[in-house]
Amino acid sequence: MIAFHTDKLLLTNNTAKTLFHEYASQMPIYDYHSHLDQSKIAAGYQFSNITELWLNGDHYKWRALRWLGVDEAYITGAASDKDKFLAWAKAVPKMAGNPLYHWTHLELDRYFGITDRLSEHNAEDIWNRCNEQLQHKSLSASGILDKFNVKVVCTTDDPVDSLNDHRAIRDQGKLSTKVAPTFRPDRILDIQRADFRDYMRQLAEASRTEINGLTDLLQAVAVRVQYFHEHGCRLSDHGMGELPFAPATEQEASRILKLALAGEAVSKAEAEAYQTFIMLRLGELYSKHGWTMQLHIGAIRNNNTRMSALLGKDSGYDSILDYHLARSLNGLLNEMDKTDQLPKTIVYSLYPYQYEAIATAIGNFQGGGVSGKLQLGAAWWFHDQKEGMLQQMKALSSIGLISTFVGMLTDSRSFMSFPRHEYFRRLLCSMFGTWMEEGELPMDMEYAGEMIRDICYRNAEAYFGI
Repeated sequence: MIAFHTDKLLLTNNTAKTLFHEYASQMPIYDYHSHLDQSKIAAGYQFSNITELWLNGDHYKWRALRWLGVDEAYITGAASDKDKFLAWAKAVPKMAGNPLYHWTHLELDRYFGITDRLSEHNAEDIWNRCNEQLQHKSLSASGILDKFNVKVVCTTDDPVDSLNDHRAIRDQGKLSTKVAPTFRPDRILDIQRADFRDYMRQLAEASRTEINGLTDLLQAVAVRVQYFHEHGCRLSDHGMGELPFAPATEQEASRILKLALAGEAVSKAEAEAYQTFIMLRLGELYSKHGWTMQLHIGAIRNNNTRMSALLGKDSGYDSILDYHLARSLNGLLNEMDKTDQLPKTIVYSLYPYQYEAIATAIGNFQGGGVSGKLQLGAAWWFHDQKEGMLQQMKALSSIGLISTFVGMLTDSRSFMSFPRHEYFRRLLCSMFGTWMEEGELPMDMEYAGEMIRDICYRNAEAYFGI
């Protein structure tokens, strides 16, 4: 079978090739948003086989397999790891045009040096070759970080988490990679969840604070933010469908919280008022500590209720939510800015038609001595592919300044996802190369190349301060 060589992948002209190979390709990785399991990093975890490393937990792949009608047993069910891999190998040739086709072959090459096109015909051989190499320390959870020159990786952590694994990584002192937590307070905000009261008890225990009302809750949150800060956290993250903005007084927010703590129902309007109040208080804390606030907006989750009930959340049944954003985003940012307590902020949308609206909104609040203080977040989730990345970068370039962009991230649970940075860098260089060859930028390699190095790594290094 003819190999799939990725040397020229996505590099559409000679200028792009020069920019990528001479400027972008050797830059370190700054992965400021991921869902990696820090306990595996702390333990130097050795993966038992390629399915465990590559297919488990990857709902991108799960969705593709379901699209092809593959039985769930070979996706998340009882089939053996080897049979799951064989099912994946048989499916890959049918994924032309999907980023999974590119990612699959980039990952096989960059992790295992395998340039063969994966199919059912060579699946057995590739299964054996990958599993043999997985015995090496260089492909352990911690070894992979060294292999890909990952300087920083940020995990995603609940406010009640002990951060013991982060402490262990730091105390071991073995990694050249900085592994930092990210504060994800979604369950503090989701006052309509059935288990909200139970979570308040967990938060009270973690903060050693009784939570009987709003003042107690704000104190508990401040305690946990300080705890995370002491453990190296410099980012928060918020995942939400629609961005709430319904300003409320302290008295009103207190009343709504007391309803929830008493087990009474909270209306959608009341929930949005409470969430807005808490978001503004969180923004003050983030600003005080010099953190970056991330807003991941626009997912509608667990839409297949039958399968979600069987498999749980994050199992591949989420979609893009279409909704109005401009008023709430400008309103929330403005309320934080009124008291000069607007933190550095990255806004990601799962609805790409909002890129221009977001770019114009964040342009209203730049400054404060920070280059690109507010960011249009990298193409996210369903859009971290060729057209999605180009759409995001072109919107940022035409309305804002791509020279200030903090670049790509993996947003992944998989230790096999680091080549997504390479995928992004190839597209970035292709875009700049086209501008240069078409006369929209000067044919000055040093000028363009240094900007590309900034976007690939140096802007993030300066921006996050980890």
